[in-house]
Amino acid sequence: MPPIITIALSKGRIYDDTLPLLAQAGLAPALDPERSRKLIVPTNREDVRVVIVRATDVPTYVQFGGADLGVAGKDVLDEHGGDGLYQPVDLDIARCRMVVAARADFDYAQAVAERRRLRAATKFERIAREHFARKGLHVDMIKLYGSMELAPLTGLADVIVDLVDTGNTLKANNLVAVEEISQVSARLIVNPAALRLKRETLRPLIDQLALAAQRAREARLAAAALPAGGDRG
Repeated sequence: MPPIITIALSKGRIYDDTLPLLAQAGLAPALDPERSRKLIVPTNREDVRVVIVRATDVPTYVQFGGADLGVAGKDVLDEHGGDGLYQPVDLDIARCRMVVAARADFDYAQAVAERRRLRAATKFERIAREHFARKGLHVDMIKLYGSMELAPLTGLADVIVDLVDTGNTLKANNLVAVEEISQVSARLIVNPAALRLKRETLRPLIDQLALAAQRAREARLAAAALPAGGDRG
């Protein structure tokens, strides 16, 4: 019996975007985690299972051996620090941006030029601190976990540091992205010890997921290159 491979995933966008890549690697979870309370989900392969954890916990499960590999956003990895993790593949899924945002009437550029002390609300404290430190700014951090857009509107903070996809939520609340910190996508992460001990089973799976991600990226680029309305010859 080959060793059991455990994959850590979080519900939501990353799970949904990972499913097609797993399918190309010949893997299919037996249950939909959105419709089941089970946290350990079997797959169509007896030697592979999926564990459902919070997005912020995926790196911890992989780092300390609760899972052999997982999928986590670059934002989560940057906030975690990525210690003790092998990151072989950018899966290029769940893409978004980490930005600094403020009220539309707040002159962020002037505040930066004047080296003004700012208050920043975020759940990404490590990322925010490192970003503002590189700019030589003194910032008071305010830890929030949700409704980040409220902080500038109520005067709690001057700016927020958060993930943005379409930008519609910012726009609806009269906020604008004043600075981009990084492009974010999901990475495949692997426990180095597991890779050594389960190499014969784990390495082919990593390679299959990498190939699936490459094919998906190429298909997306090809579709983007088509003229409006599709290729009509």
